Amino acid sequence: MTTTTIKAENISKVYSLQKQKTFKEFLPALFGGKETRTKFNALSHINFEVKKGESLGIMGKNGSGKSTLLKIIAGVTKPSDGRITVLGQVAPLIELGAGFHPELTGRENVYLNGSILGFKRKEMDKLYKNIVEFSELVDFMDQPVKFYSSGMYMRLAFSVAVAEIPDILLVDEILAVGDSKFQQKCLDRIREFQNQGSTMIMVSHSVEMIGQYCTRGLLLKSGKQIYFGDITEALSKYQDLLT
Repeated sequence: MTTTTIKAENISKVYSLQKQKTFKEFLPALFGGKETRTKFNALSHINFEVKKGESLGIMGKNGSGKSTLLKIIAGVTKPSDGRITVLGQVAPLIELGAGFHPELTGRENVYLNGSILGFKRKEMDKLYKNIVEFSELVDFMDQPVKFYSSGMYMRLAFSVAVAEIPDILLVDEILAVGDSKFQQKCLDRIREFQNQGSTMIMVSHSVEMIGQYCTRGLLLKSGKQIYFGDITEALSKYQDLLT
């Protein structure tokens, strides 16, 4: 029996947006008046289930709720309603390098980012050499990352995130990492994880990439679930949505 790795049950996410006030509008609120807030439904009643080893592509136009859903799966934010169940170690390839400190060296940031991802010092000692080799930044590891180009920065962050084979891999449009040769290296690493049985959730606007790497699809529109199921049907419905 195939194990369920991720299960979303009636997931909704509501954000409370505060309208920008002029100084005249701000005064009543300052002295005890009621503050006007607008609610924004980023996600509404999302339901899906992903089995171990499956690859799910999340599709939709900008503002459809794709990245919000990915952040809920990653545990970065919680749903306003419903329940998300995630079983296994998660490697989130989203907001790469968010924990990097510009004044620290590449070496120091590897250990810092590793600790944020849950690795112990001894584990990072074992992984460090492979991380550096994968990033192709061996000559720059003792330089502060504030001197890195954006491509170097992202390459190092990606290399830390994929240092070990995860149970669940979350990918959010991050493959604009370095040149085309390094991008292919990243894709090869993702394929390696799939072959080793990792579950993958991918958000991308690329129909070709979703079709190549995913077996199932989830289509969103304005925060609502339009379709969940076979990737061929999902891609067809997504292309209809774009026309």
